[in-house]
Amino acid sequence: MSDTTTGASYAAAGVDIEAGDRAVELMKEWVKKTKRPEVLGGLGGFAGLFDASALKRYERPLLASATDGVGTKVDLARKMGVYDTIGHDLVGMVVDDLVVCGAEPLFMTDYICVGKVHPERVAAIVKGIAEGCVLAGCALVGGETAEHPGLLGEDDFDVAGAGTGVVEADQLLGPDRIRTGDAVIAMASSGLHSNGYSLVRHVVFDRAGWSLDREVPEFGRTLGEELLEPTKIYSLDCLALTRTTEVHAFSHVTGGGLAANLARVVPDALHARVDRSTWTPGAVFDLVGRAGNVERLELEKTLNMGVGMIAVVPADSADAALTTLADRGVHAWVAGEITERGGHATGAALSGDYAS
Repeated sequence: MSDTTTGASYAAAGVDIEAGDRAVELMKEWVKKTKRPEVLGGLGGFAGLFDASALKRYERPLLASATDGVGTKVDLARKMGVYDTIGHDLVGMVVDDLVVCGAEPLFMTDYICVGKVHPERVAAIVKGIAEGCVLAGCALVGGETAEHPGLLGEDDFDVAGAGTGVVEADQLLGPDRIRTGDAVIAMASSGLHSNGYSLVRHVVFDRAGWSLDREVPEFGRTLGEELLEPTKIYSLDCLALTRTTEVHAFSHVTGGGLAANLARVVPDALHARVDRSTWTPGAVFDLVGRAGNVERLELEKTLNMGVGMIAVVPADSADAALTTLADRGVHAWVAGEITERGGHATGAALSGDYAS
């Protein structure tokens, strides 16, 4: 029974304002590392400011926006007590959606919801977000940390973010640019990225009964370390590609898998054929399939299967594109081509068997 003899307070209800202030102080140094010349002011205001006069160099600037979260991967971070990588996942989910249309990510804001503010933990999450923003070339201009006692457990948290980018109107990428004969270039993922974790958690915990500290020889590290591998951030690599060669479209491979996401950028009259034999998915994909007896098509519509981003380029630009990506340390390969749609063909499909 609660004590009704003293006056109620925010602290008694479970919200620690002082802890929140401490978290803001701890995160400031990391946010500062993401600052671009167009950013005005610092943390503490009611809104982040970005000098839009920078857009004057564009003839017809189009603003692009995206928002996303990390999903149930945050539960693994909580269980492992590792909070400084999940921010990479958040940034990757947002900025790599922006770059699909050719947009340069300009800035992001974040939202962190916790059951109880642990300042160092919140600062670690923001550190990861800031590091991700540096990798993406965008600024972290602000955000919100909300404490929800009674709705979330003391160690529970969730993260979300929103980003804004810009692209010149006549450089907008997408289905209208794709032509028959274009090459489909696959860029390797760093692992599971941030999608399909409900399936993965069900397989490894509920069905296989494994623990996060289990050493897995195929990974060369523990299960938890593999599952927390941060999402690869492709935005600067994709933008570099647009500067060095002709690009018709990008596709960010997230929830729904490779075929479904590639189909989103293929025009109705055309078909994207991707050959599985051009790559070998990482060990984590095979493990999830075997441990859960998951059918291949179910895996492919849930997980990225080793491909995190697709670029569609003219066939005679494929070599130049691969050279640019290799110079930037991105493992990439020609995985298929664009053809005329015939018969019962869908927007995109995989063929053949994975290389062993």
